Amino acid sequence: MSRFRRIAWPLGGLFVALLGARSAQAQNNASASVTATVQQPITVTKNNDLSFGNVFPGLDKTIAVTVGGAAKFTVAGQASTPVNLTFTLPATIASGGNNLTINSWTGHYNTVDAPTGGTSFTPSPSATTATLAAGGALYVYVGATAAPTASQAAGSYSGTMTMTVVYF
Repeated sequence: MSRFRRIAWPLGGLFVALLGARSAQAQNNASASVTATVQQPITVTKNNDLSFGNVFPGLDKTIAVTVGGAAKFTVAGQASTPVNLTFTLPATIASGGNNLTINSWTGHYNTVDAPTGGTSFTPSPSATTATLAAGGALYVYVGATAAPTASQAAGSYSGTMTMTVVYF
């Protein structure tokens, strides 16, 4: 091997090693933590059904949110957290092939278990915003009006109302 090769070969290796070290020094990085806090899930409990009781042909019957026939729901979740309430409401309830119109829906929510002293609203598919109490509870009351026609057929009428509650 020539003398030049014997000297150039180790120097070339040293040059490549130094160049590689310099490239490594040009890189930099940082780390970030990844965190999440899982909130308490929402639970919705139906405490009372909306019950009109006896209804007579041609006479509207209204159930206010403050009376025993009003529907009542209890919501439990993460304390002091805002939620949206949405409703699927029947326009009619049925008995066989007969329908009874339901309208004039009314609602009330409260952070204490009372149908007065909280906030009144109109239940609908559009979201109503409320905030859970410091203890994580919310109470929702729903009333409406049954509007039988003058020739409303006798029978036991029923339908379903659904309240959906989500964090936002």
